[in-house]
Amino acid sequence: MLSSIGIPGLILILVIALVMFGPSKLPQIGRAFGDTIREFKKSTKDVFEDESHSKK
Repeated sequence: MLSSIGIPGLILILVIALVMFGPSKLPQIGRAFGDTIREFKKSTKDVFEDESHSKK
């Protein structure tokens, strides 16, 4: 996903986020985004593990 954005696109996104939310909110937003991604990965892993166990 991020490979198609490239460095200039990533810099542009970070600048827009900095302007919109301010420097004090960015660490909180980044932490929340990381937690969301972590939970999504855990949930999809659990679903695939449950599916593979039910086929046996």
